[in-house]
Amino acid sequence: MKFNLGDFVRFVDEKREGYVTKIIDAQTLGVTDEDGFEIPVAISNLTSVHGHGVVAKEQDAPKPIQVNVPSLNKIENGIYVAVAADGKAGSVVHFHLQNQTPNTLLISLSSERKEKYAGIYHGIMQSFQSILIHSASLSELDIWPEFTFQFLVFSKADVKPLEPLVIIKKFRAKDFSSEQRDLPNLKQKGWLIRLDELASVNIDPQKLKESFFKSPSEKRVVDVPNQEIDLHIEKLRDDHHFLAPDEILQIQLSHFQNALDAAIVHHFDKMIFIHGLGNGTLRDKIHKLISKNPHIKTYMDARKEKFGYGATEVVFK
Repeated sequence: MKFNLGDFVRFVDEKREGYVTKIIDAQTLGVTDEDGFEIPVAISNLTSVHGHGVVAKEQDAPKPIQVNVPSLNKIENGIYVAVAADGKAGSVVHFHLQNQTPNTLLISLSSERKEKYAGIYHGIMQSFQSILIHSASLSELDIWPEFTFQFLVFSKADVKPLEPLVIIKKFRAKDFSSEQRDLPNLKQKGWLIRLDELASVNIDPQKLKESFFKSPSEKRVVDVPNQEIDLHIEKLRDDHHFLAPDEILQIQLSHFQNALDAAIVHHFDKMIFIHGLGNGTLRDKIHKLISKNPHIKTYMDARKEKFGYGATEVVFK
């Protein structure tokens, strides 16, 4: 019988159960019991316990308007790993991949340690879904492998396709140094680690070099944007009545980013983005992006007598 890391197993010759937390060799596994002790056991002395533990459920994707409600702990949209402590085996933790975005993800997860590679998980993940992908013993954190997460991102919205994401993550003690919190979509406590903020930007040196030698006619021309950018969807698309809420948000954010980039290229002093009030999702997203932009000096509510609290003024450096 073949066992994988994280499988819940029972000993054949004694009353003991636990999780597979180490593959020692072709005949022996490390099994961590409910007391947190890892025991080397012959594979022939183990049997699987089916139906145990948390079963990943495919959930109907909720509308993005629900992302910021308390049941999801108001976490920001993104791709996360929720690391949950096991209720029985104290040192065992379970890794749940969480897609807190309106996009569909094609996923590949592999590991590497001392130049030995292993595939751990692959599959398709719908928006706002949580999937159990791995289990390990926290007491052996120092010998955990390095994990490589690969994501292809699919969206139905009228936006430019995102580049594939490749995130290489080596979990360290600092990832688990904070207090455990309630995990979204899980009735468990643990640690929430965001992955998509760790994605590296790959620059092709040859393409970069070629761009320096392009003639003016070959270089992209960036139009001068308006000083005031209205992000209401009816101002951006005539077919807005047929768009889903997640598509609308993606279009608005794409238009915002294009206008912001154009303002920076043309050395604007300031710019106003009209986002309206609504449920605050678009405003919060815009403020988050603005706060991370190194070209922006500050931002504030635009003239309240004209826009109320439905617009943000950006001041560039």
